[in-house]
Amino acid sequence: MPVVWVTGSSGAGKSTVCALLKNRGEPAFDADWDGYSHWVDRTTGQVVADPPDPVPAGWLARFAWRISRTEVEALAARMPDRTAFLCGLAENEAEVRDLFDLVVCVVVDNRTLRDRLLTRTTNSFGRHPEELAAALGYNNRAESAYRRLGATIIDGRQPPAEVADEILAAASR
Repeated sequence: MPVVWVTGSSGAGKSTVCALLKNRGEPAFDADWDGYSHWVDRTTGQVVADPPDPVPAGWLARFAWRISRTEVEALAARMPDRTAFLCGLAENEAEVRDLFDLVVCVVVDNRTLRDRLLTRTTNSFGRHPEELAAALGYNNRAESAYRRLGATIIDGRQPPAEVADEILAAASR
């Protein structure tokens, strides 16, 4: 079964599109909320089950947001006859990239990203100055990095339904 990785900066629209795909009956999973990713202490390797919200200064230097290879492998095994969409962003994505048949990167400009992060109501990531700086820094290099990898690039400034349409079209090719 093909697994499509839908990624992009925090605030690019991955979770919104994931919800739309689910509403359309597609097997879509949010890596952030459906148990595929977690915070890990960089020094001890221990998973942090209940991180503080908002996170304190220095959090991103000590902790990493990582995706579980075991969980992605289990997703692929669970759905042998359908394309599954896994939506998220993880620091260790390169370690699981071989499990994806297609990578789609949803991109937005920094102004849009900043506005979305500072006004979203679904979670607080991006409101702390360190998180916002990290998200904008990542965003500055995401599109070119994913183009080099051969990912499908989709403009996340479009209405979410159009982004979902483009993801489905890319997956069907």
